[in-house]
Amino acid sequence: MKKILKRHIIKIPENIEVFYCCERQIILINGPFGKKIVRLLVRLEVSRHGNFLKVLDSTFKKLSSKKTLKSLRGTTIALLKQAFLEVSTLVCKKLNLIGVGYKAFLIELKYTNLVQLKLGYSHNIFFKYPQTISIKCPKPDTLFILGNTLVDVAQTAALIRKCKTPEPYKGKGILYSNETIKLKEGKKV
Repeated sequence: MKKILKRHIIKIPENIEVFYCCERQIILINGPFGKKIVRLLVRLEVSRHGNFLKVLDSTFKKLSSKKTLKSLRGTTIALLKQAFLEVSTLVCKKLNLIGVGYKAFLIELKYTNLVQLKLGYSHNIFFKYPQTISIKCPKPDTLFILGNTLVDVAQTAALIRKCKTPEPYKGKGILYSNETIKLKEGKKV
């Protein structure tokens, strides 16, 4: 039997429950911020005494090469670690609205949630965001996008940022909090 490397072992955090169905190749991860289901292509070995998951190098389907087997194992490990992270913590993205008169307002209706954006156009922009995401607006020029799935939070932030991408001459637009824009020099007279 091959030696299992340290990077192929995943430690299960204390506040997370793991349910593994070997017949259907599914693992259910239950945590304080939700549930996550991961479909597996590589076999797992669950050790009860130490709360560890060991990713083995045998698959459910016959594969032709060791290279594909190795890549599947790495992908499975990455997906499991991301699922543990998403179930145990909240993901947050901060957007800054930079420009004179650029403002954001939250509109909460009975069935939909909207963000009203004033971005210097002749009209207001209304952005409808999904129920799994929550948006906070402590100031009119900052938005916090919260959720427990990294993909949904990043996609929502990218769609809001797309409404007014920052321009390189004055730096006006919607920026991420850690983003800086190198300004270009304007036309000289």
